[in-house]
Amino acid sequence: MIKKEIGIGFLTGLLANSIGFSLCVFIFSVLGKEKLTFTETIKASITNDSFGSLIVLGAIPNLVVFFLFLRKNEVYKARGVLLATLIAAICIAISKFG
Repeated sequence: MIKKEIGIGFLTGLLANSIGFSLCVFIFSVLGKEKLTFTETIKASITNDSFGSLIVLGAIPNLVVFFLFLRKNEVYKARGVLLATLIAAICIAISKFG
């Protein structure tokens, strides 16, 4: 039961992070000086060493989901969101130092 709740929170955290990441890339591709496509924006962020910043901005919705789960007293789901955020932090560290 506990593993299921943590799993649901983890998947919710990954979904929120991917939606936030996609939204950030979309905003930067539309509002940027150069009108780039979605994939071109990601490639440009990798070459400019700003890919980690996109992941960080994409993780902001995890805060909303985390506190929403805490407010509903679903602590194990909040732990899953925290685990997904930790995975995002590891990805950032790999992209910066890898």
